[in-house]
Amino acid sequence: MTAELRSSVALRDRISWLALLFTVTGWASQSVAQDRPNILLIVADDMGYTDLGVYGGEISTPNIDALAGEGILFTGFHTAPSCAPTRAMLLSGNNNHVAGMGKQYGFFDEHIALPGYEGHLSDRVAPMPRLLRDAGYHTYSAGKWHLGTAPEHSARAAGFERHFNMSHGAAAHYHSLGMSPGGSHYREDGEEAFYPDGEYSTELFTDRLIEYIESNRGDGQPFFAYAAYTSPHWPLQVPDDYLNLYRGDYDEGYDMLRERRFEAAKRAGVIPEWAAPPQRNPAITPWDELSAEQKRRESRKMELYAAMLQNFDFHVGRLLNYLKDSGLYDNTLIVFMSDNGAAGNDFYHVGPYVDYIREHYDNSYENMGKPTSFVSYGPQWAEAGSAPFHRYKNFTREGGMAASMIVAGRAVDRAGVINDSYVTVMDLAPTFLEVADAEYPDDPGLYPMIGESMVNVLAGNSHAVHDEDYTTILYLEGHAYLRQGDWKLVNLDPPFSEADFELFNITDDPGETTNLRGREPERYAAMLALWDTKRNELGILLPGDIE
Repeated sequence: MTAELRSSVALRDRISWLALLFTVTGWASQSVAQDRPNILLIVADDMGYTDLGVYGGEISTPNIDALAGEGILFTGFHTAPSCAPTRAMLLSGNNNHVAGMGKQYGFFDEHIALPGYEGHLSDRVAPMPRLLRDAGYHTYSAGKWHLGTAPEHSARAAGFERHFNMSHGAAAHYHSLGMSPGGSHYREDGEEAFYPDGEYSTELFTDRLIEYIESNRGDGQPFFAYAAYTSPHWPLQVPDDYLNLYRGDYDEGYDMLRERRFEAAKRAGVIPEWAAPPQRNPAITPWDELSAEQKRRESRKMELYAAMLQNFDFHVGRLLNYLKDSGLYDNTLIVFMSDNGAAGNDFYHVGPYVDYIREHYDNSYENMGKPTSFVSYGPQWAEAGSAPFHRYKNFTREGGMAASMIVAGRAVDRAGVINDSYVTVMDLAPTFLEVADAEYPDDPGLYPMIGESMVNVLAGNSHAVHDEDYTTILYLEGHAYLRQGDWKLVNLDPPFSEADFELFNITDDPGETTNLRGREPERYAAMLALWDTKRNELGILLPGDIE
């Protein structure tokens, strides 16, 4: 029965491949190309580095995989280690502190007003959507916002002409019950809105974006569409016909999946053949030590995650097929990315919301994955999803920040290419501004963008966006790093202390297996001095800076 069910859903989901064939053979409708391209930015929420088929994953993701065949698959793309800072960097082209998101979970007192910790986009940056709108683009967004709940901090205020967004960082996928008292919060076109209970988030957000694009199609203006999906972020909830797609596929456990993903990533060409696996997290109970009932529940978690990602891929295919059928596809620059590494959270068991979640949701085995459950797969499966890197979301190790990214369409002059150069989420805003012929304001009150345009890389004129001196720095709730060229200065666990920094050559050692601090004392000292200089330049405050 499981094989029949999967075959049926897979057949439906692979309709996108037919649309791709129609486009290649010239059967799809075409329109006269605009001078400037449309821009479609698709963001997956908490997706693991090796989840996609093209990155070595076993989950069925044909529509997203097809994009890689048409463009460039990036293996050195880096984000912030969690959702809100990544989104601030994405929309500003700047450091998360400069952009106002130096925190995600309230590391500092919420009532202390500190530059860098506003909890929304700061007035030190000019949001990229606003600049595109002012340059003549229609701007649309649907999905997760996570950059402020007040009207003056909404997607509308940041420059989106039309939008339907979840204000917070997480919510259920079928209703507005949320994970804490008061439920989840939404805004539509700047005003408070209600989630249409019973509709599935990934389908709803896709429908809204298609509606927005269609409403102005043919008026001669290009569009920027931000598909900020909340899938495959927990809670792991899926439509009924997806519930059993992967039944039994993960019965061998998370340790085996981690090993298989690591080897599959090598075969896919996304990590070098000589790469060494990172050390196993000692806090995770080995699979073989679990009871039969524990294994049954653990396997179910990953089954649901895989089904959720396959459903997500299906709706990405719907969005791409709409563009093809409408004659918009060939003139659209498409970027697909994950916002950070795989998520190790399990708020049903740990965290400030446990009592509320357990009171309002039912995680019995038979109910797992349904609208009234609140399942997440925890650090054990996140470690497998982050293979071949160390740790997962919230850590400044590579497992928290190395993310998948695929770029295809207009302005991309290559197909089926893997690019291993270092790229950051801050590079997307200046890239979009360049292809849109828009400019960042020359205003002394604004920080200039730190990100650099990828246009030459997309056109095949250069392999790397940055030179060896380019420096990236980040601090977030006890986790910090600084990267320059091949070198990375990073800590592991809070509480933060500069004395705990380790040094890695990320190019030679992507799994961060060998601390070179003792072997490279001059390099370590230089990186530490650079850390101090850069954090002061950007206004990064540490716990010791607050009295």
